[in-house]
Amino acid sequence: MKPQHVAIIMDGNGRWAQRRLLPRSAGHRAGFRRMLELSEYAFESGVKCLTLYALSAENLRRPQEELDELFGIFREYFSAQTEKLHRRGIRILSIGDRTLLPEDIQGRIAEAENATAGGTVGTLVLAIAYGGRQEIVAAVNRAVRAGREVTEEEFSSLLYTGSLPPPDLLIRTGRETRLSNFLLYQSAYTELYFSKKLFPDFTKGDFDKALKEYSLRDRRFGRV
Repeated sequence: MKPQHVAIIMDGNGRWAQRRLLPRSAGHRAGFRRMLELSEYAFESGVKCLTLYALSAENLRRPQEELDELFGIFREYFSAQTEKLHRRGIRILSIGDRTLLPEDIQGRIAEAENATAGGTVGTLVLAIAYGGRQEIVAAVNRAVRAGREVTEEEFSSLLYTGSLPPPDLLIRTGRETRLSNFLLYQSAYTELYFSKKLFPDFTKGDFDKALKEYSLRDRRFGRV
C-alpha cells in the first residue's frame, strides 16, 4: 500500500545552517535543493499529490532580511521550475493567503498555476503564507456569507485544498513532533511520521523509509 497524497513539513533549514556556522539563508538554499530532489523522486515513486509546507503565516513575522531571502528563492523556483513541471505533466497549486506575499510573487504563482493546469501526472501543492487555523476561519466565513449550514463534504470544498484528497501520510523533519498549524482539518486521519533529521539531510532513502512504515500501518478510520 502506497500513499497517494504525501505532505511534508520541511523543518530544520535554519538549524542545519547554524550547526555549520553558516547564515540561515544557506540553510534555506540547502532546503530548496532538497525540495527539488524529493519532489521529483516522490512522483517517480508513485505519489499523485505532494503538499509541501514552504512558508507558514507565522513565518511572515521573521526578520525582513530572512523573508527577503525566502522570497528570492520563491522567485527563482517559479521562474526555473514551471516549464519543467509542465513538461512532466505536474500541476502546481498554491494554498495560503497569497495576499500577504509581494505582488510579483502573487503574479508568478498565478502564472505557474495557469501554465501547469493541464497536468495529469501529479499535483504539487506549495503551502505559502499558509496557516491551518486561518484556513478554517476563512472557510467558516465563506459559509456564513453563503447564509447556510454546510455538511463536512461542503465545508471541505471551502478550504484552500478544495477538491484535493486529504493526505494519507504527513512527514515532519527536524525532530519536532507537532503539526505546527499545518492541514489541521485535512489531517484528521492522516498517518504521521516524524524524522529527527533536519530537512536538508532528509534523503530519498529516508523518504523510502517513511513510505515503508506507512505501508505497515493499519488504517481503520474508526472502524474495527
